[in-house]
Amino acid sequence: MGGRATLNSVAAAANVSRQTVSNVLNSPELVSQDTRERVQAAIDQLGYRPHTAARQLRTARSQIIGLRLKPARGGVLDQFLHSLTAAAERHDHRIMLFAANDDEEETHAYADLIASVGVDAFVLTGTHHGDLRTRWLLDRGLPFVTFGRPWGAEDEHPWVDVDGATGTRMATDHLVHHGHRRIAFVGWPGGSEIGDDRRAGWAAGLAAAGIDARPQVSVFDGVAGGRAAAAELLDGPAPTAFVCASDSLAFGVVAELRERGLRPGADTSVIGFDDTPTAEVLGLSSVAQPITEVAAECVRHLRAVLSQEPKPTAVLLTPRLMLRST
Repeated sequence: MGGRATLNSVAAAANVSRQTVSNVLNSPELVSQDTRERVQAAIDQLGYRPHTAARQLRTARSQIIGLRLKPARGGVLDQFLHSLTAAAERHDHRIMLFAANDDEEETHAYADLIASVGVDAFVLTGTHHGDLRTRWLLDRGLPFVTFGRPWGAEDEHPWVDVDGATGTRMATDHLVHHGHRRIAFVGWPGGSEIGDDRRAGWAAGLAAAGIDARPQVSVFDGVAGGRAAAAELLDGPAPTAFVCASDSLAFGVVAELRERGLRPGADTSVIGFDDTPTAEVLGLSSVAQPITEVAAECVRHLRAVLSQEPKPTAVLLTPRLMLRST
């Protein structure tokens, strides 16, 4: 079809009024689900793109979502940023990145961005007990969603997360099924909510198999930490398999195994967590987080909140076990 699609051409294609199309775009709660779907199908078919500046004037919204950019710690947050940006753009929103050194500084950035740019909502990552960022936003009634659970009963808010315990349980069950009985865990020091969650899945898998021996070492994240942990464990009664809280720890375990003449995947099995691009390239078995789905759910939550639809429920997604050469 020639020419730029317009509100009128979408209305004609969907056999509805121009106002109904406008409601679908700006106040979808006023339109029935069947009509919304019919109008959305016409929008997709015609390739209609709303005039962002005009919409901002009508709705008093900036169409901007704020996200704190943290120092790179592997590929997961990079993947999330890309997926979140793509998901937001499909609904005519844009992601605005900002830097902050800590949670308190992040809340100051919220206030500045709301005052200067009129940011509509925020996406938070790295949630933890007593998270002052979520408390700050809740106290002011500001829209947000977190990639990560509240980890405490004190704050209830929209969130999307990946079930880390289920992921490490899947890895442990797989190793048990293949005959391993001395399965070590290499994780982070206690108090890391994500790390403790992943450790719990490993422990539950061993308990279900009736395995009492539970060698484990807690170190700070990174290849060097994983290698040091593996060296400590291998100097005792050597594990036949390792479940790790991250891919970077698993890379360290693999390096130490090879240094000792052991073949990862043949002599000793290793499974990481996060399924980073490097893991795929190097053939590391890993637990994959459904990052694209996490990002899509975050945007869905924010759109519902901004449209004053019923409060979305929390979403806990199941990871996948990706088996490779290790």
